[in-house]
Amino acid sequence: MDIVGRKDEIKQLKEYYDSNRPEFIAVYGRRRIGKTFLIDEFFFRKYAFNISGVIDGEKSEQMAAFMQGLRNIGYEQSTPKTWMDAFFELGKLLEQKIEKNKRCVIFIDELPCFDTPKSGFIRALGHFWNTWAQKRPQVMLVVCGSATSWMVNNLIDNHGGLHNRITHEIHLAPFTLNETEQFLKVKKIVLDRLSIVQLYMAFGGVPYYLDMIKAGESAAKAIDRIFFSAKGALAGEYERLFASLFRDPAPYLKIIEVLSKCRQGVTREQIISILGKHDNGHISEYLGNLIKCDFVRYYFVKTKKVKKTDGLYQLTDFFVIFHNTFLNKPVNDEHFWSNNQLSSMTKTWYGLAFERVCMAHINQIKHALGIDRIGTQFYSWRSKSSQQGSQIDLLIERADRVINLCEIKYSDSEYRFTKDEDIKLRNRQADFIAETGTNFAVHPTIITTYGLRQNTYSGGIVAQVTLDDLFEK
Repeated sequence: MDIVGRKDEIKQLKEYYDSNRPEFIAVYGRRRIGKTFLIDEFFFRKYAFNISGVIDGEKSEQMAAFMQGLRNIGYEQSTPKTWMDAFFELGKLLEQKIEKNKRCVIFIDELPCFDTPKSGFIRALGHFWNTWAQKRPQVMLVVCGSATSWMVNNLIDNHGGLHNRITHEIHLAPFTLNETEQFLKVKKIVLDRLSIVQLYMAFGGVPYYLDMIKAGESAAKAIDRIFFSAKGALAGEYERLFASLFRDPAPYLKIIEVLSKCRQGVTREQIISILGKHDNGHISEYLGNLIKCDFVRYYFVKTKKVKKTDGLYQLTDFFVIFHNTFLNKPVNDEHFWSNNQLSSMTKTWYGLAFERVCMAHINQIKHALGIDRIGTQFYSWRSKSSQQGSQIDLLIERADRVINLCEIKYSDSEYRFTKDEDIKLRNRQADFIAETGTNFAVHPTIITTYGLRQNTYSGGIVAQVTLDDLFEK
């Protein structure tokens, strides 16, 4: 298998393959994340039956795709009239292929596409599993879908014939920095780690996007070519991305627009207020679906206690953020990124984007601090009384009664702590302790690229995490 990363997922698939019982595996994750590639490579494309849904296809087109799969394994009769009939014919054909002690792998890709309005597809799939597949220990049914919210709501959390029928689910997340570095090395692309982080800030850990980078070009040139050139490879990807995930993408795009302007996150009530809509329950549904699709995170805010019902929604998908920051209006400069590396706009973006990189690598931060085996909670804090409006974007509260108060700083060299920053940090720490009433020890911690340069004002920092730490597995 020529698969970069995905060690946990490969281990899971092997375990399920060797289980000697019927398995129904749901694999989901955002568009372009590599679901199909993972399944194809793991099974060496050796399937008893294999089909893929037609993106934006009508019922007749979905049935035609299913029919092609049936004909590939020997079906010679006319097209079934219903999905019940189609799955019945599939069962008859596979019955002839079942061998003792050998897996019969069925792979249905882009499963949500088949569920066209009033088609009865999902009921037929449930009937097929309940009456045929789950009675045969050789069967391993694997289904994939980019429409993550559909996969969760209609399949994994199904309350009909498929209720509790999924034996395992695999949520395929974006690559970490470590996996991104491995991926680029396989492509013979040699870049320093700061350049890889800069690419990660624009593309995220999405293999399809990262595959567009060419050997020999700098991070800035790659971003110019792929995003800003007249025929940029990702032109139109933003619209396609949401259209592939949601049947009605418009309300999701409006929420994304709100979140892209509120970089530190907003409450649900603030989103409703900005959109000017009455709360009819749909906002919660939309936000929940955006979280399931890895676009948004919901994180807690600490006062005297962590308020789980008063948290903030924050946009986290790197590609979506980059698009809404730099590409939501026409850009006529094909070398925009190279020409603006030193601009205040780009520097500000690097700082905010690096914060999000760190949030996506909390496990690596915990490991670097030596607390990966200690129970922790993560949250932010905003002062409600201090004149300077103190806020802390990342606090790690530990079971050993210590809180890491994290300062996240992007820099292209060792970070130099100044007198003003030292004073601000001390004031924030004092405000936090006073307002929350915590009796835990508070350890000021800096997360930066190349570490902290020791000087007169660096002594207050108890711990530090560097770029290399973020690249750990």
